[in-house]
Amino acid sequence: MTFSLPTSDGQEIPIRPSKIIALGLNYLEHIRESKSVNVQNFNGEVPTEPVLFSKTPNVLIGPGQAIILPRLLKQYDFDDCRVDYEAELAIIIKDRVKDLAEDEVFNHILGFTCFNDVSQRNFQRSDKGGWFRGKSLDTFGPIGPVIVTPEEIGDPQALDIQCRLNGEVVQHSNTEHMIFKIPELVSFVSRNFTLEPGDIICTGTPSGVGPMQDGDVVEVEIEHIGILMNPVREE
Repeated sequence: MTFSLPTSDGQEIPIRPSKIIALGLNYLEHIRESKSVNVQNFNGEVPTEPVLFSKTPNVLIGPGQAIILPRLLKQYDFDDCRVDYEAELAIIIKDRVKDLAEDEVFNHILGFTCFNDVSQRNFQRSDKGGWFRGKSLDTFGPIGPVIVTPEEIGDPQALDIQCRLNGEVVQHSNTEHMIFKIPELVSFVSRNFTLEPGDIICTGTPSGVGPMQDGDVVEVEIEHIGILMNPVREE
C-alpha cells in the first residue's frame, strides 16, 4: 500500500519503506508481563543488546483505516485467538546510511510518529519460523497521524505514550523508560543493515498489551505527535 503522512507544516511525505525494523523487549515493565504475553523468546530476561524483528510493508495503514482480523484465523482451532495492540514510537529514516555512530543518529532521522505494532499471539507462540507471520499480516502496522521532525519533537526520550481501547487507557508510560535509547538503537540497527530513506524503526512497547476484537477502536497517543486512531474489523 502507498500513502503519505503530513509533516507539521502540511508537507505530504510518501510512506514507502524498504523495510520496517521493530524492537522487542525494550521496556522493563513489558518484559515483566511476559507470562501473560506467552510467546517464543519472551521469558522475562532483560536483553543485553536490542532484540530485532521485521515487519513487512504490507502491514502499513494510515489513521482511521481498519485493522483487519483475517478470516484465515478461523481455520485454526485456537482456544484463545488473540490479536494484540502495542503502542510504540516510530522513527523514520531520512537518507541512506550505514554504520552510524550514536552522536550522528539524529542527523539522519526524518521524523517521529506513532505506530501500533499489531501482533497475532497464537502464531508467535506456535510458528517454527518465529515471530514473522504473527507480526506481518495485512494491516498490522497502523502509523501516523503526522511526522514530527527532531527539531520539533523536543526530547524524544521524555515523551508520554499511551494506548486507549474503546476510550479506556490500557498502556501508559514514557519513552524515558526505554532500555535501549534512540541513539544506541539506531546505531545498532545501522551496523546490521543499510538503512534507506523512508525505512521505519519501531522502538518497542510498554506494558499493558492486550487483545482487540471486532468493533473495537484503538488509539495510540504520543506527546507532541498526536493520536493515531484505528477501528478493528473482522474480515
